[in-house]
Amino acid sequence: MNTLFYVVCIVAIVFTADTIQKYLKLKNQEKKEQDPELEETLAQIERLEERIQVLERIVTENKYDLSREISKLE
Repeated sequence: MNTLFYVVCIVAIVFTADTIQKYLKLKNQEKKEQDPELEETLAQIERLEERIQVLERIVTENKYDLSREISKLE
């Protein structure tokens, strides 16, 4: 067959795959937006992650280590 035919087929396959991929992404985004329970859960996870970061900061501070060492000695 002609080389041009193969090039056209490859381009058609790439465009088709790209279109399908964009469609599936859009469909997934619509699902996430329509589910209020999912949004609430994601917001709660964000709040918990922020709290964990604060606790990690507190634990890794030098003052906390010092007070812990002092309380061990008592």
